[in-house]
Amino acid sequence: MKKHYYVPAALAGAVMLFLAVMTAPAYSAQNSGDSSLQFGGSFFHAQNADVGTLNLEAAYGYFTTKSWEVGLIQTLGYSFIDGADDQWVASTIPFVNYHFLGLSTDDVFQPFIGAFIGASYNEDDITGTMGPQIGFKSYVNDSTFITVKYRYEWFFDDLTWDDVDDNSSDGNHVVTFGVGFLF
Repeated sequence: MKKHYYVPAALAGAVMLFLAVMTAPAYSAQNSGDSSLQFGGSFFHAQNADVGTLNLEAAYGYFTTKSWEVGLIQTLGYSFIDGADDQWVASTIPFVNYHFLGLSTDDVFQPFIGAFIGASYNEDDITGTMGPQIGFKSYVNDSTFITVKYRYEWFFDDLTWDDVDDNSSDGNHVVTFGVGFLF
């Protein structure tokens, strides 16, 4: 029987990162019109399968207000598949996030919730992806932050409710740890 430690390990890592970041001094947060550039790494494990993928991620965001951010995520990953050929996968994902402000001094700690819809592809196929995401940013100085986020990816060939509903249990859990820069 295989033991899967990826969820407890991800939670433990997020808690340790959260505790470390909360002790760092910071002074401000984003304003309307600011942009952010984020770099991170993530992993996911497909449900009910022996597949895992290690991802590298870059994201650009633009703050339309202090709380609302729109942007684009580009991921490139390598899938490790038990009993089959490994393969690469990439995703281009527009997103929108809402940041909850006023929860910490100078908005140093900002939880957010959002949604995305985009495309995932490799050399053989392309498919749509969409879903929710949650996470937090914690500023370590005026222009640098640490981010941890979770997203659930549903996949679809046709954007119809039946197709998305039928595939909702075959998605990916993606946890990303990263660093971002505000400019």
